[in-house]
Amino acid sequence: MGEEFYAIIKLVSGEEIFSLVMSDEVNDDTVIVLQNPVIINMFNSHEGSYIKVKPWIELSDEDFFIIKMDKVLYITESKDKKLINVYNDYISDPDDISIKVSDNQIKPDSSMGYISSVQDARKRLEDIFKGLKEN
Repeated sequence: MGEEFYAIIKLVSGEEIFSLVMSDEVNDDTVIVLQNPVIINMFNSHEGSYIKVKPWIELSDEDFFIIKMDKVLYITESKDKKLINVYNDYISDPDDISIKVSDNQIKPDSSMGYISSVQDARKRLEDIFKGLKEN
């Protein structure tokens, strides 16, 4: 058995899988062993970005699957900490299958014309108005 690593796998069937992977040799054929493979989809809405995670094979109770390399179009190691954390969170609690990744809210800064908070602007305008009333 080879070293374990997290990988994104594209199969000849078109499926994309994320899994903890090990490679092995069986009868002079290279195979990969998938541990708890999942399908991860990214969704964007007006509320933010979400990741939906579901098992690769939904009706199986097995945790390990063996695939011959002739069924794989490509395999790439993933070192994306967020993706790995989502995967591990799902494996530890499979009922939580939708995870919010980000809000679609942008924090204003000075490059966007943000000068001050509403409270600061109100205070300045009140001071200006009081100054005009005194004259």
